[in-house]
Amino acid sequence: MREWVRQAERDAGTRDDGGLSSDEKAELAALRRENQRLREDVEILKRAAASFASMPCS
Repeated sequence: MREWVRQAERDAGTRDDGGLSSDEKAELAALRRENQRLREDVEILKRAAASFASMPCS
């Protein structure tokens, strides 16, 4: 219950203990998901580039 009160205070801007507000937590989670998706995209593109590079030129 204390954590709920702390979180409510952070969300209201009345607590400055370095913790994240609920909005900041949601944004951080969304950014982490996007970052993971982009890393996966980069890995796919690396594999595609390697595949094209190994094709014989005609």
